[in-house]
Amino acid sequence: MLHEAINWLLTTIGALGYPGIFLLMAMESSVIPIPSELVMPPAGYLAQQGEMNMLAAILCGTVGSLVGAYANYFAAHYLGRPLLLKYGKYVWITEEKFAKVETFFHKHGEISTFIGRLLPVIRHLISLPAGLAGMHHTKFCIYTLLGAGIWCTVLTWIGYFIGQNQELIMKYSHQAVIGVVLFSVLLVAVYVWRHRRKAAQE
Repeated sequence: MLHEAINWLLTTIGALGYPGIFLLMAMESSVIPIPSELVMPPAGYLAQQGEMNMLAAILCGTVGSLVGAYANYFAAHYLGRPLLLKYGKYVWITEEKFAKVETFFHKHGEISTFIGRLLPVIRHLISLPAGLAGMHHTKFCIYTLLGAGIWCTVLTWIGYFIGQNQELIMKYSHQAVIGVVLFSVLLVAVYVWRHRRKAAQE
């Protein structure tokens, strides 16, 4: 099944080119379950074969991720916010709790969005609380692009060096996930330490 999926993506990306990468990564970044691990490595393989430009593929994947993230952001901000404020009390989401989410994202939205873009499952969902809290667009855009850009770059290089070997692609993609999780834990630890130190000094 994996073999068929990767072959289909190779054919699709090869036929649609850069717009195909953009579209698939936009879908992956929203609520449609298309794993980025099966999109960007085939693009890297096609770049290694000289059929694509590596930088252009990464840029298309990154911008596609931003568009998909904004789809979730706006859906949560304009549809989810009124519903939560009106009906949240029935599922124990009070206006006070909602205000805490807003305050958290106003204070820590940058680190949350950046790290969220690197982590599996969370990368699909992190735009929802950002949209609910009305996170500043400039910050949301910058940190989404940074996180998505790093992840797209890692996956594309995996495809470039490994080629069409499905087993190795998944093996190194899983290792990349472990790597970014460890990096994220370290980054959060440093962030919390600096935040507490700054609060203590003030």
